[in-house]
Amino acid sequence: MMMMKHETPDNTIARPVQTDDRHGRHRIFHAILFLYKNRLLILLALVCLAIGLFLWLNSSNKVDVAVDQRIDITPTQIQQIQDIGQWEFLSINDEELLDTVSRGFFSDSELVRIYYGTVRLGIDLHKAKPHWIRIEDDSVVVAQLPSIELLDTDFIDEARSRSFFEKGKWTAADREQLYNRAYRMMLARCMTPENIKTAEANARQQFTQFLKAMGYKHVRVGITPR
Repeated sequence: MMMMKHETPDNTIARPVQTDDRHGRHRIFHAILFLYKNRLLILLALVCLAIGLFLWLNSSNKVDVAVDQRIDITPTQIQQIQDIGQWEFLSINDEELLDTVSRGFFSDSELVRIYYGTVRLGIDLHKAKPHWIRIEDDSVVVAQLPSIELLDTDFIDEARSRSFFEKGKWTAADREQLYNRAYRMMLARCMTPENIKTAEANARQQFTQFLKAMGYKHVRVGITPR
């Protein structure tokens, strides 16, 4: 015979009723987050407003950076350059062997001498014309140099010049005449169009470097023709 078990209030197990704490914490967290987001949005709005106000107040105070390309060269600087005076651009060492013969009744006299010299070609800035250096287009230094010339007319080194062969008697006038021949020959051998062109090219290069070293970037140098 089966026995039925009835649950009575006395044998019923009592289970405690749990409140939903998790839902409560979620609601609190969302409330705090919502409040934080609102404050953050307000703060961002205030920052944007402050930036906009600052830009508006300074809209008329524009700062433009412009580079002044204009250059200038003062009369004092020009005079200091001109005071350099002679400027050598080519030096040529030369030697000439000359002889002369004097016919005599019984015998001939003969004189052979060798001459050494250094011919220096360049310019003399003291001979520069007015406004020889100027500014064009506010940015280019233009220099028109004097003509290439012989810087030293006493170019024969008499201390080195000597007699190679000497026979008979010779006067000071004879020796002077031989010296003048050597002078003309040496000058003709060294003052050639090729050497003058070389000196002009050196003048342009060196004077351009000189002006650029003074701080001028754009330079044009010309040489006055001979």
